[in-house]
Amino acid sequence: MASIRHALRGNAGNTPAETIRILVPVTGSDTDAKLLSYVGKIAQKKQAFIILIYVVEVEQALPLDADLPEAITYGEHVLREAQQIIQQALDSKSCSIHTDLLQARSAGAAIVDEVSIQNADLIIMSTSVSKRMGKRTCGETTDTILRNAPCEVVILRGPMSDALLEELHMETEAE
Repeated sequence: MASIRHALRGNAGNTPAETIRILVPVTGSDTDAKLLSYVGKIAQKKQAFIILIYVVEVEQALPLDADLPEAITYGEHVLREAQQIIQQALDSKSCSIHTDLLQARSAGAAIVDEVSIQNADLIIMSTSVSKRMGKRTCGETTDTILRNAPCEVVILRGPMSDALLEELHMETEAE
């Protein structure tokens, strides 16, 4: 299994390139472009097999294989854009990019399962901070991945909303 430290260092001298398998969940959010640029930088330094995945979460009331044409069309669009961004970042360097659209009850569980299926060495993902039940959180998906992923996980956190920043500022002043 490759390590993120080795992936970022690149190859030294005449050592043969070791392929690192990177799983990248994309969501179509604003942080995807920045996330994909980081993935492109790693892939420039190291022989990489990049697996881009988009998970359509299916409500409990629907069958798991429910026909969700709008969500699937959006997911395919997000995956196409992500693939183009990485290909542009790599210029002429050859790199294998695989895309996969999944339907699941839980995005976090689906991503963890896909890591095992794809034998990925690393997950690189983005998250954002939101407020849930009065506490700041990165969400259930991020929590599930951090608790259960059998590989290293790198998280790019997007900027906090103005409301959360204001609340954080008020908390620090109160102390």
